Amino acid sequence: MIQLVKPYMGKKSHIVNIGSMGGIPNTKKFSGLSVYSSSKAALSNLTEVLAEEFKEEKNGPRVNCLALGAGQSKMLKTAFPCWYNSSISSKKMEKCIYSFFNGKTIPISS
Repeated sequence: MIQLVKPYMGKKSHIVNIGSMGGIPNTKKFSGLSVYSSSKAALSNLTEVLAEEFKEEKNGPRVNCLALGAGQSKMLKTAFPCWYNSSISSKKMEKCIYSFFNGKTIPISS
């Protein structure tokens, strides 16, 4: 998808990958989420590699990944219906989307 839309991206473009704290080493992990957490770890690595590939281009896009913690959402309620509630809403987390970094995975957790 990124390769398809990249030619149409203008100056100062920014690719934001949405990761998870589950993909960050040495953070709390939950049983049953091995595929999910592994794919989020891969997304973090993809972010670093794409930023490296694009940095040689004069107006290439910046690429970052937000590793979101458990925000109160439908997904969280479905995964942990009886015992886990988050102190932060997914609406509040969306305010963290833009940053001035490039090639970084930025943890966002309460």
